[in-house]
Amino acid sequence: MTADIVLVDDQPLVRAGLRVLVADSDDLRVVGEAGTGGDAVALVAELRPDVVVMDIRMPGMDGIEATRMITGSCDARVAVLTTFDDDEYVYAALRAGASGFLVKDMALDDILAGIRVIARGEALLAPRVTSTLIRDFVGAPQRSTARVLDGITARECEVLELVARGLSNAEIAERLFISMATAKAHVGSLLTKLDARDRVQLVILAYEAGLVPR
Repeated sequence: MTADIVLVDDQPLVRAGLRVLVADSDDLRVVGEAGTGGDAVALVAELRPDVVVMDIRMPGMDGIEATRMITGSCDARVAVLTTFDDDEYVYAALRAGASGFLVKDMALDDILAGIRVIARGEALLAPRVTSTLIRDFVGAPQRSTARVLDGITARECEVLELVARGLSNAEIAERLFISMATAKAHVGSLLTKLDARDRVQLVILAYEAGLVPR
């Protein structure tokens, strides 16, 4: 199945490079491009793509507000395109509903792999950056643990903590001595019970509840 991609960046050269990169993929195709957040919102509403690769700093409406509007109005998933110098913007974009982020100086193959991850409905939070990202990201006061985790089982609480630590379903299964299918089922149950869009939001909830030390 081919995933439809919309590229959003105010630099035509960046969009051109990404377009060429995606063109070599059988499972991804670029269906539209935009140079501003406002144009991106309108284009996504028209094309209904699977993934939006979103720059942050753009004239007019920035990528954060565009992400908030897109994720609040359709099922398109947003991969923020940023640099490590833009951490504060990345945090805001994740709160706005982005499913993860890519870094402009990443290897091209890694960017492509990241787009595929998000197109599959997963979140892109690499273990090597998860702890740093979330530690700063959840600067707001913690919510009541009981309120956030209300209704989940003890086992699901264990799974949530491991998700927040950046473990994959396979790693969770190995750590808890359960099958991969069971681990996946627990994650799915958490998404439903906590009304989370994806694993990114599960991580945020776990940190905000204090389940994982900052």
